[in-house]
Amino acid sequence: MSIAEAILLTCITAATPLLLAAIGELVVERSGVLNLGVEGMMIMGAATGIAVAILTGSSALGVLAAIGAGMALATLFALMTLGLAVNQVASGLALTIFGLGLSGVIGAPFVGVQREGIGKIDIPVLSDIPFIGRVFFEQDPFVYLSFMLVGGVWWFLTRSKSGLILRACGENHASAHALGYPVLKIRFMAVLFGGACAGLAGAYLSLVYTPFWTSGMTAGRGWIALAIVVFASWLPWRAALGAYLFGGLTILQLHAQGFGVPVPSQLLAALPYLLTIVVLVVIMRVRRGGAAGPGSLGIPFVPDR
Repeated sequence: MSIAEAILLTCITAATPLLLAAIGELVVERSGVLNLGVEGMMIMGAATGIAVAILTGSSALGVLAAIGAGMALATLFALMTLGLAVNQVASGLALTIFGLGLSGVIGAPFVGVQREGIGKIDIPVLSDIPFIGRVFFEQDPFVYLSFMLVGGVWWFLTRSKSGLILRACGENHASAHALGYPVLKIRFMAVLFGGACAGLAGAYLSLVYTPFWTSGMTAGRGWIALAIVVFASWLPWRAALGAYLFGGLTILQLHAQGFGVPVPSQLLAALPYLLTIVVLVVIMRVRRGGAAGPGSLGIPFVPDR
C-alpha cells in the first residue's frame, strides 16, 4: 500500500463519524431545533454499542443498541424542548453532560475488553482497481451508509414535499403552523433522526474505529460535528466536504508526528479544534450582512401563543 493510499484510507475512517453525526444534526437544525447534545448522544451510542456487542456477541445488535441509545437521549431532549419549551441551548448542554456521565457507568465493566471490529465490504472487480479500488470499494458498511445518507438527505430536503415542509418549519414555524402543518411532530421526528445518526456515529467509534471502550472516546467529535453544520451552511454536500476536511486534519497530526515534523505534538493534536474556532469566526464575519441559518433555529414553538 502506498503512503498516499494509506493516508487517504485513514482520512476516510476519521471523517466517517463526523459525517454521520453532522448529517443528522443538519436535519435537526433545518427543522428549527438546535441540539447541542450531539456529543452526549455519540458517547452513549459508543458505550451502549460496545456493551451489547460484547454481551451478545453480535455487532449488528450492538449497532442497533447504539442507535436506540442515541434516539432515547434525543427523545429526552425533545420532551424538554418541544414538550416543555425549555431553552434548547441549556437542554443540549445538560444532555451532553448527562450522556458523558451515564456512558462512563455503562462502559465501566468493558474498559479494555477487546472485540473484533466490523469487517470491510469488498466489492468484486471494482476493489481491484489500483489505488481507488481500496479507497472507495473496500470500506466498512458505515462508510457506504454515510455516502447514502448524504445523498438521501439532500434529496429529502430539496426534492421531496416532506423535506420542504420540514424546511418551512425551520424557517418560520408560525407560518407553517398557520398552514396546518404539525410543527412539533415534524421537529420531534427530526430530533429522533439526529439522535439515531449520533448513536450510529458512536457505534462506529467503538465497533470499527477503535474496537474497544474507553471513557471519553468521542474526544469532542460531537462539537466538531456541530461546527461542520455551520461550516456547511446547512447543505448536505458541504457537510460531507467539511467532515473530510476536519477528519483529514485529525489524521494529519498523526502522520506529521510519524514523519518527524518538528512541531509540538500537543499543538498538532489541538489543530482540528483550533481550526473549528477559526472557521466559525470566519464564517460569522463573512455572513454578518445576511443570515444563513434557518429563521426559527433555536426558538421554542408553543402552538396558539
